[in-house]
Amino acid sequence: MSFQQNEYSHKKVSEDNNGQGANPPIASPLNDQQFNSLQQTVSELSSQQLAWVSGYFWGLAQNQPSAAAATPIAQAAAAVAAKPAGKLSIIFASQTGNAKGVAEALEQEAKAEGIAVELFDASDYKGKNLAKETHVIIVASTNGEGEAPDNAIELHEFLQSKKAPKLPNLQYAVIALGDSSYEFFCQTGKDFDTYLSKLGATAFIDRIDCDVDYEAPAAEWRKQALEQVKEALSSGNEAEVVQLPVGQADPGHSAYNKQNPYTATLLTSQKITGRDSGKDVRHVEIDLEESGLTYQPGDALGVWFDNSSELANAILAKAGLSGVESVEVDGESLSIHSALVSKYEITASNPQFVTKFAELSGSKKLQKLVEDKDKLREYAANTQVVDVLAEKKTKLSAEELVGLLRRLTP
Repeated sequence: MSFQQNEYSHKKVSEDNNGQGANPPIASPLNDQQFNSLQQTVSELSSQQLAWVSGYFWGLAQNQPSAAAATPIAQAAAAVAAKPAGKLSIIFASQTGNAKGVAEALEQEAKAEGIAVELFDASDYKGKNLAKETHVIIVASTNGEGEAPDNAIELHEFLQSKKAPKLPNLQYAVIALGDSSYEFFCQTGKDFDTYLSKLGATAFIDRIDCDVDYEAPAAEWRKQALEQVKEALSSGNEAEVVQLPVGQADPGHSAYNKQNPYTATLLTSQKITGRDSGKDVRHVEIDLEESGLTYQPGDALGVWFDNSSELANAILAKAGLSGVESVEVDGESLSIHSALVSKYEITASNPQFVTKFAELSGSKKLQKLVEDKDKLREYAANTQVVDVLAEKKTKLSAEELVGLLRRLTP
C-alpha cells in the first residue's frame, strides 16, 4: 500500500512540475537522489513490472532494519534500471491489416506460452526505445513499389538516420509480408532486417518472406520464433517470465476475421461513373448490422468471394482436365473444379505464373518474355490466366495446374 501511495504522490508532484525533476513527497523516507533514481526507474516500467517490483521491495523491507530500509530500495531501483526488463515487444507495420492480424495472433500465442509480451503499432513506437528492449519481432508488410506502410514511415526513416541508437543487446526477428508479383517483394521487412543488423542487433531466427498465401508459413514461423523467445526469457539471463491470463476474449475485437469471416448480404452495388466512362466505379453497401464489426475511416474491408464456374471450366479445358480430378488443399480433398472456384486466384496473372508456365509449356514467346523483367511484368499485368494458358496448348496434371496458381485472398 505504501508503494502505491508513493507512486500516486510521485505522479502528482511530477505533473505539478511539468515533468521536470521533483522533490520527494513530504512523507517519503527517501532523500532527493534516491527519489529521483526511483522516479526515473519506474517511469520506464509497465504496470506488470511495477506490480512485480512493488512485491519485491516489500520482501526486502521485511528482512531489513527499518533505519536502513532506504538503502536496499535504492539498490534495487538501480539494479532494475541497469538492465532492460526481459519481454517480447511486437511491432507491426501494416497498410491493409494483414500484418496487424499476424502480429495480434503472435501476441495471443505468446501469452498462451506465458511470455511477457507487448504489442505496438509502428506509428506509436519510438525508435529510441529499441535500446531498452531485449527481444523484438517486427511484422512488416510492403506498400506499393517497395515503400513502408504509412504507419511505419517514421520508424523506417529513423532506423536509417544518425539518431538511431546502437543495439548490441537486442535480439530481433522479422516476418515480412508481400506480393511476389511486385518487383520489390517484401522490401520493407528486408529493410528492417538490414537496419537492425547494421545497428548491432542479433537475429535470433532467420527472416521469413511470405507471399499472399502467408497463413501457413507464418504460423509455423511464429511457433519457432516463440520457442526461441521462451527459452531465452526463461533461461535466467533475463527477467522472469510471467504467466498471463489466456482464453479470455478481448471485448474490443470482433469474433470475425480472415479465417472466420462473417456471411454478409450485399445491399447495393450502384455504378457511379458516367455512361461513357471507361471505368466502372461503384458505391457498395454491405449489411453488417448483426456482425458486431466496427471500423474507422481508412480501414480496409476484405471480402471473400467465389470465382466464376464458367471461367474455371475454361481453364480446365486449356489444361486438358475434366474437373473431377482431386487435389488436396489445406488437408482437404477437393475436385480440381471446386478448388479453382473457391481456393485459387484464376483471373489476374502474375510474373511467377507466366515464368512457371513458360517452363512447363516450352513456349518460346513466353520464354523470351521471361528474359525481360519489364516486359514480363507488363504482360502479366495485362493478361489473364486463361489467356496465358492459351499461348501454347499444354496438358497439365491437376497438381501442376494448382502449383502454377496463387491462393485466393480477400
